[in-house]
Amino acid sequence: MNPSTSKPKALATRNLSAQAVTAAVIERMQSSRSARFKEVMASLVSHLHAFARDVHLSEDEWALAIDFLTRTGQNCSDSRQEFILLSDTLGLSTLVTQLNHPSQGQETEQTVLGPFHREHSPHFPSGADIAQGIEGKPLYISGTVSDAKGHRLAGARVDIWHADPSGAYDVQMQSLEGAMRLRGVFHTDPQGAFHCWSVKPTAYPVPTDGPVGTMLKASRRHAMRPAHVHFMIEAKGYDRLITHVFEQGDRYIDSDAVFGVRDALIIPFTAHRNKTGPDGRVLKGSHYRIHYDFHLRKIAVQKKPMSKDAKR
Repeated sequence: MNPSTSKPKALATRNLSAQAVTAAVIERMQSSRSARFKEVMASLVSHLHAFARDVHLSEDEWALAIDFLTRTGQNCSDSRQEFILLSDTLGLSTLVTQLNHPSQGQETEQTVLGPFHREHSPHFPSGADIAQGIEGKPLYISGTVSDAKGHRLAGARVDIWHADPSGAYDVQMQSLEGAMRLRGVFHTDPQGAFHCWSVKPTAYPVPTDGPVGTMLKASRRHAMRPAHVHFMIEAKGYDRLITHVFEQGDRYIDSDAVFGVRDALIIPFTAHRNKTGPDGRVLKGSHYRIHYDFHLRKIAVQKKPMSKDAKR
């Protein structure tokens, strides 16, 4: 065999020291065909091993961590995502969001998805009431969808969801038996506008009956989120926008348990005493209103490389 073409000898895995084991693990991954996989896994192993060395991780602590992650997985279901909640409360969700969607110019700031979004939410016509029988102070939700330059986007998909006046999402209400409430999908009109009705949400604690709650308690942290409404907005040719709007003046606005508040997303939830809504709906009493103008980022179109014939 020609020595110049032979493969480098793999690192031996016998008698590895606490320092040598890291390089051995990384070397074993080098046969992967994916350069990105090798890059990510090498960094993950390096940082994970460095963490264990830095804190001199004990065997009992390692076993506790394994148990914690096992219970986190066991607390996941179709209606609850404990791993997303863990990511949120560790600030990782916000970090990943900001790395991938840094705000630029007039583009609306992105924030965390949260653990309570549901696929296949019901579609409603403009002006419908997504509370669907949930009682509370009426809330009129309106807004527009535009590009970063202010040009309105017709037909944009607007997915809205939020908690009830006691701080619970529909997935947390056993009485609903899985039925969807306080959430719905709308589409913007030719002027790029949308509106609907619901009930005013309030500040609420993230679920604390699972492993994340144990972690928060051990950290002596509160579990509260300020009152907010979630939005997921999509339009062809634009970066999907996942964001919230937060109630101005909420006591938890500066200590959100999932680190998701952005100044540009804080707006007043304005009280109105009149019994007629902006769309003419007749009400039994006063109501609240929120309005937000969303701006989407256009996805850059990559130019196709010229064909050989075109270059001639």
